[in-house]
Formats: sequence, structure tokens, C-alpha cells
Amino acid sequence: MSIDYRNVNMLWASVLAETLWRLGLQTAVICPGSRSGPLAIAFAEHPAIEAIPVLDERSASFFALGQAQRQRQAVALICTSGTAGANMYPAVIEAAESRVPLLLLTADRPPELRGCGAGQAIDQQKLYGAAVRWYAELALPDAEDGRLRYLRQTMVQAWAWAHATQPGPVHLNLPLRDPLVPLTDRSRPLPPLAPGFFAAVAPPTLPSLSVPLPPELRQSQGIIIAGVATPADPRRYCQAIAQLSKQTGFPVLAEGLSPVRNWASLQPHLITTYDGLLRSPARAKTLLPQVVVQLGPLPTSKVLRQWLSQSDAPRWIVDPAIANLDPTHGRARHLRCDVTQLAVPDSMQPNADAMAYAHRWCEAETLTRQHLNQALAAAPNGNESSVAWCLSQHLPPQTPLIIANSTPVRDVEWFWPPGDREIVPYVNRGANGIDGTLSTAVGVAHRHRPSVLLTGDLALLHDSNGFLLRPHLRGHLTIVLVNNGGGGIFELLPVAQFDPPFTEFFVTPQTVDIALLCQSYGVSYQRISGWDHLAKAIAWQETPDAEMPSAGIRLLEVQCDRKASARWRQGLFERLARK
Repeated sequence: MSIDYRNVNMLWASVLAETLWRLGLQTAVICPGSRSGPLAIAFAEHPAIEAIPVLDERSASFFALGQAQRQRQAVALICTSGTAGANMYPAVIEAAESRVPLLLLTADRPPELRGCGAGQAIDQQKLYGAAVRWYAELALPDAEDGRLRYLRQTMVQAWAWAHATQPGPVHLNLPLRDPLVPLTDRSRPLPPLAPGFFAAVAPPTLPSLSVPLPPELRQSQGIIIAGVATPADPRRYCQAIAQLSKQTGFPVLAEGLSPVRNWASLQPHLITTYDGLLRSPARAKTLLPQVVVQLGPLPTSKVLRQWLSQSDAPRWIVDPAIANLDPTHGRARHLRCDVTQLAVPDSMQPNADAMAYAHRWCEAETLTRQHLNQALAAAPNGNESSVAWCLSQHLPPQTPLIIANSTPVRDVEWFWPPGDREIVPYVNRGANGIDGTLSTAVGVAHRHRPSVLLTGDLALLHDSNGFLLRPHLRGHLTIVLVNNGGGGIFELLPVAQFDPPFTEFFVTPQTVDIALLCQSYGVSYQRISGWDHLAKAIAWQETPDAEMPSAGIRLLEVQCDRKASARWRQGLFERLARK
């Protein structure tokens, strides 16, 4: 037990840290500052909590987000008073939207130093508004037994809120008076904690429920849509979906950001080209379902969403959270459980109509996948979409893959083929922003398998402070940078026709020398000369003479032609629409 009796503030902070550790906390990310000193010292000196110092609060919060995604439990974020906490707001929003548990501990001035011109004091009450699952301002530190028990139980409650059915961020504001350093207060010896003070503090256990399959799914022609997911046990998750597909006969339309595409042999009727094949009006009409099972949020595909809206088929949304996951506002009903909790009768068999319907989907999938693979194999160097396709062919098995928003997310959905490499995708798809992309990736890679980040240039530069995390990374991150000199996603939108102001104000071209940027941060750099070079650089386990990277950060820059890539995609989509 790590309790610090040097003064009241240190006792308070060490009881807080010890309670969180007993609840399951593994990692604390600490930003520098004076007001948060007792908290920083308590976490840094706790023997069982990994404390990581990070200069920039925004980068720190996204690093914590990546760690929490991988650990599947909350990471503590500690910062000082003033605007420090405000810099964490983008990550708080992402954590709320993507349901990632975080504990935000913002140090604050005591009440008598607020609103009176004291330095580094802003209104931190409910700083994050409705973005947090729960908020509390703690009492000022006190060594009295009743107050310490209050502190302990408040931490228990905060941890429970962060890990509830709908996980997310929790904000605790902590006012602190001087002394903010661990000086021993000899004028006031502190009594030891009562015997058994932490006896009832333990990680919470979650109930395991079984939810029966709705009767409407037993005799229908339907589809299963597997959206974005980063389950704790990807294989078990994919097996549960496979069982549901087998017993109902429903094909599985799997988002590129779902692990389902990477455990393909488990799935009896896997569909990965839905965005392309549904671009054909005639084919889309023949594939209209009678019922839809939606697992988690809908995929990114605008084509799929429009088709679902037009079909107006009744939909069962399988997800444990109390959240509206239907942006089409269709006839949706909610099964508040995980797909692994869905009880599918072993005796259930699909009817002949359901199997014929699934067969039509599988035929369309085969033809469209052949067309896509041929087009991608023949694509010239500098084609953005081929980067994601190349990764799907050559990444080592079980690689954690972090995917940046904007074009990389869409290229993965459009072109990532089915396979059995058991690649585990991670993405900040809650708010869909490019904030904190690099820092999140470092967080995922920390104390994990060698990981890969697929990103565009603007997303990387937006978070270049994430490179400051390199000395603290225990593991390896490879960054595959698609550098097209700006925001390529906008080339796909109608606004591209209006230039000026399109290039300057939407594409926002940048001319940063990526090699020099890497050099300034001590990051290994390689410029990729072609697809064979990229394949060799990322397939380290398949190359006998290659050394598998185990530490640090390296960046592989793939220079792409933004406008040519947009024309290539548009031409491909037009050909698919004529099928």
C-alpha cells in the first residue's frame, strides 16, 4: 500500500491514487504544472501505476485515449489549473462519442482564489459540459476519517461511471491549497488510515446476460451489418457474428473498421464490397432486405446509408449502449446487448428463400471483388487507394492498425479485402475528427505489439506534437504516411468544382519536408519508391533478412497524386454503377 503521510495534500492524493489502482487503474498520464503537484507526485511514486509525463495536454489526452482503447479500461489524466484542462476537450468529446473510459483529474484553485484575479484560474466547473458521463468537484483535502472515506467512495463511483454500460469520460475537479510540494508537516502528524480502509475496493464485475433472438429474424431474408468495433476478444466477437449468420442465413456486410473482414474464414456469407456493388441501381434493387440486423454504429458508406433509408426495412440494432445509432431514422428497435450475448438456437436453420437471397449477395460480392482487385493491382504508383490495399496484403498477422479519419478510413472501407491475418483495427470514429491521430496511435502501440498507423499528411501535421511521446513509447509504431500535399478528401466533394477558393481554403496545401520533420524528433524516415518497396517495408515477418522493429517510431512516406487519385476513384465508381 502506497500512502503518503507527509502532509494533508499528499495523504489525499495518495489515497485517491491507491483507490484507483485497486479498482484496476494501470496507467496515469501526467502533464506538468504546479497546482497538480500533489496528484503528479502521488501517481508518479505509486509502485504499481505506470506514470507517463507528456508536455502537451491535447497530445496527452489522445495518448491516454489510445491506451484506454487498447486496455479497455480507464486511464487517468492529470493536469494543472487554468486552460490546461481545456486543451483536453477534443479527446473528451472523442471518448464520449466512441465510448472510451477516461478519468480526467483537473487540479484547481481553492474557492477563495477564484474570480478574484488570481493567476491561472478559470471556471473549471463542468468544463466539459454534457460530454462526460459524470462530473464532481471534490472537497478540499482533509485528513479526517469521514472525509477520506468520502474520497474513496467518490473514486469508486467515478470508476463505475467510466465503465458503465455506456463507457466514457468522467471529470473530477480537485481544488488544492498550498503546500503543493511534499513537505512534511511536523506541526500536524497525520493518523494512519483505519484498519481495512481499502478492504471493499476491488474491480467491479459486470453481469453476463443472454438475450433471446427476436422471432422476426427466424424466417426472413435479411442482412447483418457489422459496423466499427474494437472488441476485447476479436475472435469471439467474429465467431458470434458467424454463428448468427449461419443460423439465420443472413449475409454479413462488414465495415473495413470491423475485425470481421480480418477473420474471414469464420464467416459463411461475408460481404466486403457493399459500397461498390450497391452503386448499381439495378443490383441494389434486387438486394433489398426484409429485415436488417445492425451491430453497433453504421459503416461510413454513404451509399449503404442511402440504400438502407430507401429500403425502409425494419431494423434490429444490437448494442449495449443507450444511444440512438440510426442516422437514417428508420424503423429501428434496440436490443441492448452485445452480439456475444445474443442467444441463437442451435436448432435454428435458415429457410430456402433466405439462402437464395444470401447467394445473390455472394455472387455480387465475388464479381465486384474481382473487379476491385484487378483495378487496384493495375493502379499506378502514387494512387492513394492502393496504399490501404497493399497493407491488407502484407501486414504481419495480428498487427494493430490505427486508421486516420478522412480519406484513409474510406479507402479501407472501399478497398480492404477479406482475409485471415487477424489485423486489429483502431480508429477515433466517435467524432470522426483528425484531432490527436498520432498521439492516439502511440497510445495504442505503447506496451503492445508493433503497430501501424495509416494516415494522411494533414492529420499527421495536425498532431505533430505527438512525436514528443517517442522517448516514452515502450514498443514500436510504423507510420505509413499518404502524402498528397493537402486534404485529398475534399477532391471527392462537389466543392472541388469551385476553385478559387477551393485549393487554398479546403485542400490547404502544405509543403513541410517530412524527412526534416522526422529528423528533428529523432524519428526514423524512409521514402517509399513503389508498391514493392512498401510491401517489403511493412512485411517484416515475411522477409527472412528483415529485422522486426521492436522500439521507437519510423515513418514511411508514400507520395501520392491527389487529383489523379480522385479521378481514379471516380472512374472506378462510375464503372461499378454501370454493372
